[in-house]
Amino acid sequence: MPRIVPFTKTDLFNFILGFHILGGTLALIIAPLAMVTVKGGLWHRRWGKIFFWAMAEVALTAAGLCWLRTGLFLFLIAILSFYLALTGYRVLGRKNPEARPHLFDICIALVMVIAGGGFILLGALGENGSPRQVRIIFGIISLLLGLRDIFRLFKPRRDKRAWMFHHMTRFLGAYLATVTAFSVVNFKFLPYFWRWLWPTVFGTFGIVLWRRYYARKFKKEDHGIVQ
Repeated sequence: MPRIVPFTKTDLFNFILGFHILGGTLALIIAPLAMVTVKGGLWHRRWGKIFFWAMAEVALTAAGLCWLRTGLFLFLIAILSFYLALTGYRVLGRKNPEARPHLFDICIALVMVIAGGGFILLGALGENGSPRQVRIIFGIISLLLGLRDIFRLFKPRRDKRAWMFHHMTRFLGAYLATVTAFSVVNFKFLPYFWRWLWPTVFGTFGIVLWRRYYARKFKKEDHGIVQ
């Protein structure tokens, strides 16, 4: 009889890792396609949905990898990454500023606050150096995201296009998470601190410019100026 080789924990880890890499690669490729297509158009919506579900798959597989081997820090990173995509997706069903906050949105914002506290606690308990700084920085970002969302759920902006800026910012933030993952795995020549944080630093600057571009564009449209 042929010998049956048992399916080990390492085999399971590698199996999940394969799907994790597949989802991350898909998200990395698809997001730019959504960025360059007409906002609100058919292909923008299609690419956006594919990107969202790729991020969901990345988060789910990341949770499995963290449970098997990689630990709490990367689990919190997975929560932050998917939170950005999830809130960017959820706002599409909450375009009316008068809409009452949904309990689900309040709960996920609270989860983000807790995750932020977890990041900071890991940093405080860890050794001095770049890993500690990275954890605390991500903790502050997560706390601010969660608290800001709770505030805005109960006191939404009255701007009729606020949902669009929220959607755009969060999906771009989720894309930065995929770039960060690629950087951490492949850019070993960079110091630990910058391997984790250069996408956030430069990406945040890019998001600010993108928001300003659309703010000026919408202002001209509101005043009847056609480009």
